[in-house]
Order: sequence, then C-alpha cells, then structure tokens
Amino acid sequence: MTTLGQHLIALLAAHGVSVIFGIPGVHTAEAYRGLPGSGIRHVTPRHEQGAGFMADGYARVTGEPGVCLVITGPGLSNVATAMLQARADSVPMLVITSTLPIDDLGAGRGGLHEMPDQRAFAAAVALTTRTVGSAAELEETLARAFAIFRSARPGPVHLEIPRDRFAAPVEVGPIRPPAHVRPPVPDAAAIGEAVAMLQTSASPVVIVGGGARRAARGALALAERLDCPLLATINARSALPLGHPLVVPCGVNVEAAQALVDDADLTLAFGTEMGPTDYRAWSSGKTMAPRRLVRVDIDPEQLFRSARPDLALVGDAAGTIDLLLEALGPGAGSGDGTRRAAAARAAAEASLAPDQRALTGVLDAVREAAPTAALVGDSTQLVYAGNHAFAAGDRGHWFNAATGFGTLGYALPAGLGARLGRPEHPVIVLIGDGGLQFVLGELGTLAELGGTVVVLVWNSNGYLEIRRHMEAQGIPPEGVELAAPDFVMIAGAYGIAAEALDGPDGVGEAVARAVARGGPTLIEVRGV
Repeated sequence: MTTLGQHLIALLAAHGVSVIFGIPGVHTAEAYRGLPGSGIRHVTPRHEQGAGFMADGYARVTGEPGVCLVITGPGLSNVATAMLQARADSVPMLVITSTLPIDDLGAGRGGLHEMPDQRAFAAAVALTTRTVGSAAELEETLARAFAIFRSARPGPVHLEIPRDRFAAPVEVGPIRPPAHVRPPVPDAAAIGEAVAMLQTSASPVVIVGGGARRAARGALALAERLDCPLLATINARSALPLGHPLVVPCGVNVEAAQALVDDADLTLAFGTEMGPTDYRAWSSGKTMAPRRLVRVDIDPEQLFRSARPDLALVGDAAGTIDLLLEALGPGAGSGDGTRRAAAARAAAEASLAPDQRALTGVLDAVREAAPTAALVGDSTQLVYAGNHAFAAGDRGHWFNAATGFGTLGYALPAGLGARLGRPEHPVIVLIGDGGLQFVLGELGTLAELGGTVVVLVWNSNGYLEIRRHMEAQGIPPEGVELAAPDFVMIAGAYGIAAEALDGPDGVGEAVARAVARGGPTLIEVRGV
C-alpha cells in the first residue's frame, strides 16, 4: 500500500524525471512525502510562472519534458503564461496540479483556491488535461503524456489530482518500465516521391525549424548531399555549426534569406510552423513564399498551416532525414550550394543597420567568452538583433521568448532551468531592465542553485523598443519609462557577484571574467 501522491512521484521517476519545479502548498503536500529516496530533485522558484519557465529551459537543453507541481487555482493560473510559451514553441512540459476535493468540484462553495472550472481553464492552454483519482488513471494518464512528448508534437500537458485523493491509500504492484514509443516516419512511397523531387531540383534549399533542432546534424548531412544552402529558424539557430560553407546563419525573415528561397526551385522544410514571427520580413512585411515546397512535420495539421506544400510528409524529422539520405544514396549533388550560401551571407551582412551590427558584435564577444554556453534571451534589444543576424554556433544553445507567445520575464528562470539541464556548461541570461523586473525574485533562486550563470542586464531605463514604436507612429510615448532599481546592489543583497558597465564596451571581457570565476554573476550594462 502507498498513497496516490507517493505513487505519482514513483511513476515520474520511472519515466526518467529527475527534476521537479514547484512551490509546495497544503493541497499538494502529500506528494512531497514521496520525494525522499526517489532520485528526483525539487527546485523551488519564487513564483509559479518561474517554475514553468524553468521547466521550459530545462526541456529545451535536455530534450526531456520539464515537470511542474503546483497548487490548485492560483498555482495553475500563475504557470499558465509559461504553458502558453511552451505551447507556442512546442516545448514538452508536464504540469501537475491539485484541484478541489471530488465532492466540491463545480460546486461554487468558495473553497480555498477554487476556480469556476479549473479543468476548462487548463484545456485552453494545454494540449490535454485530465482529472485523475486512482492509481490506474494516473498510470494511464502519465503514459499518454509521455507518449505525446516522445512521438508527437510536444507542448504542455496538464493533469490534476483532487486534494482528497493525494493522501488516499492505493494498492499498486511493481512499476513496469515505460514502453518505448517510436515516432512515426513517412512510408516508402512518400519518401520516393520526395527523393524524385530532390533529384530533379537544380537549386534546392533546406530549412530546419525548432521542431527539428535535434535532427540538425542529419539536416546538414542532407544539405551536403544535395549541395545546397541550409537555413534555420530562431529556435534551431544554435543547431548550425559556425563557419560551414553551406550554412546561412541569419533569420529566415532577413531579405537575403527570403531571396535565397525565392530563387530556389525547391524548398525542403523540417519541423517549422512557417509562421509570421519567423518568416515575415521586418522591413517589407513580405512573407516567404517558396516556389515548390516539401514540408516534413510530426503534426499533420501543421503541414497545411501558413504555407501550403506541394508534398507533405508526416513524420519525425530525424527519422525522415535518415530515410531520405538512404534513398538518395552516395554521391554529390549539384546545387551550387557553397556559392549561393556565400552570396546570401554577404547580402545579409551588408543589410545590417549600424545598431544591429553593433549589437551582433556584442553577442559575438559573449559567444567567444563562453563558446559552450546556453544563451537564453528575453524580449530585449540584444535578442532582437541576435534573432536577426547572430551566428550562435552549435556548441551551446540559443533560445528566447522574443517570438511566438513573446512573454517578458522569461530569460532568468528559463536560464536557471538550462543550468540544471546542462550543469557542466555556463548559462548567459540576456534580459532587459523591464523584463528582469518581472522576475527579480528569481535572483534568490539563482543564489540558492549556484552554478555559472551570468545575468547580462541590458538597461535602457524602460521599454525602449515600445518607445521607438510609439514615436514612429506619432503616439506620445506613455508608460514606457521605468524607475529601475540598482541591479548591482540587489544582486549583492542576494550574495551574487555583480558589476556595472557604462555602455557595451567590455561586455565580452566581463563575461569572460564571470565564467572564469564561476558561480552566479550579474552584469548591468547601463545607458544603452
């Protein structure tokens, strides 16, 4: 005999979970009885939204689902923003909440943390949601969740356990190892059709999306086989190696990248939404429109959103690439890839405005100071410029919340999740003064966790990009000036090493010093 709460922890351990992010409460306390001896580490953020963003960052660097355990009502509503960010970027996240006792569900009696309909709220943000009250239901629900994470388009999955069921005794047998779920791949006929199109193409181009990031090595091999340029969306940017002659390391919305696709007679796109935050050009508003398009996606519905393909292949990117390479066989293509990629790189570089060039130079200095770091970004100037034109390289990670759902306050907690997922490598948090003030309390979590995490605060004393937009539209700039605190003093109050720079000169050297010293550091860049 055990309790349902203890069985939950045992099942999570059996599914390979090693970290849970959450804030305990009286509704979920019984689950914590199962943590000692489980092998699962519990991390306590300062806010449930932080728990969700930590789970997101952890999932992005490990490929494993990030897991949150939060209370009824406000626990779920607080983590919902992070769930929506994860859904926008197809990040695997399991959110476990308590809910009211079974007899009180929907009763409207004003119980502690009661929502009018918690499950309906969850259904609006999660891929699936289910109320679980028995061991058998819990085992099935977790198996279904992890099947989605392993073999379908991932995102946030929610399950809730009534408060009175957490401590309920349940009789369980030995926990069986989870069944291995293989993601789908296209059938031989579909692969043959794709190969026929590739073999008759004179100027193909390959695009890797965030959903195919972990298949990027295979995508590069495919580009080499076809002798064609290789592009990546923002969430796959750090899958591309530096200096490879076929790689064009700029945003797919950059006009040089769009021209490359316009001139291609065939575009092969893996695991990408082809949505406007990645594909619409900043200057002209033009959206990429390939002449002929082969799309590969694990989600059949996504294949027909945003850009209609000439051939749609439902399947896992890595498995599909392996089949394409096998069917193409050895040999070299004749797509003139090196010349076309070089021309696109040169055009992208030439198109940079002076401020973009300067900001990208700062990021280059950061990358050189910490070449294996995960660079985790918020919505801030440095990140906007980086998404446009930064060559991140494939030794670390580059991801941020400046696309898709686009929330502020993401970078610091997501960076802490990345730190737990890759403890042997540094993390560089790129965040503005406005974004950091969303999550200042998570500096306390950073102080507790330790590790080489550098918080680079780009302090423009307000919402500079919004101010510029207002001024460009003839709108009086209201609500964009912020009374920022002394971030260096705040970091010091948490025992975190900190320094301030007057302007961006010396950022690379400051990051190098922080990485060499180890431990948490905050670097405030003022007057930018």
